Amino acid sequence: MAIVEVTIAPLGVGTSISRYVAACHKVLEQAKDLKYQLTPMATVIEGDLDRIMEVIRQMHEVPFEAGAQRVSTLIRIDDRRDKELTMAGKIKAVQEKL
Repeated sequence: MAIVEVTIAPLGVGTSISRYVAACHKVLEQAKDLKYQLTPMATVIEGDLDRIMEVIRQMHEVPFEAGAQRVSTLIRIDDRRDKELTMAGKIKAVQEKL
């Protein structure tokens, strides 16, 4: 199980990109096998790494399909293999120390 943070941003389309983010999330909503969380600066996805990368590739195409000529996609992967890794577990580990 991996946790992946992704930011997909079309370039040269104006100041607001929220409509592009919403369109990307429609793709993510169809991936019933993945958990995800929208944050103010990125989207965090939890699940099988190969499946996550497949969905990110689909999401990366969304701004192009909406007319963007350039898209910047940033991906950060946390892939822990010695024990189960979840978004909730990472948050709980920090909260227990507060």
